[in-house]
Amino acid sequence: MSSVQLGGILQVYHAGPLCVAGFGGRDIVDTYSVNDVRNELLEMVKTNNCETLAIDLTGVKLLPSGMLGLLASMRDLDLEIHLYNPSDDIREVLEITKLNQFMQLHDVEIPY
Repeated sequence: MSSVQLGGILQVYHAGPLCVAGFGGRDIVDTYSVNDVRNELLEMVKTNNCETLAIDLTGVKLLPSGMLGLLASMRDLDLEIHLYNPSDDIREVLEITKLNQFMQLHDVEIPY
């Protein structure tokens, strides 16, 4: 895995056909602009020709509704999406919205 790239909201842990990004163990608060997150993700996906997008949700308690919409719109990019370490509340929302049907959810220990 390549080194962590800082800048913006996301931390990019690996880029290439497999892109791995996360929030560095920080919770997402409503002050983060979903547009900024979208722009960062789209730039990473396009620049690296990502086929699989893995998002580390360690430390994130809830996803704002705009972030759920962003994840739903990522389906249009023909990406395989994996979410790592979603909280129980996030899992529940993904099940209710049926977003879990096109994303793979994983629980792994991620050292920081």
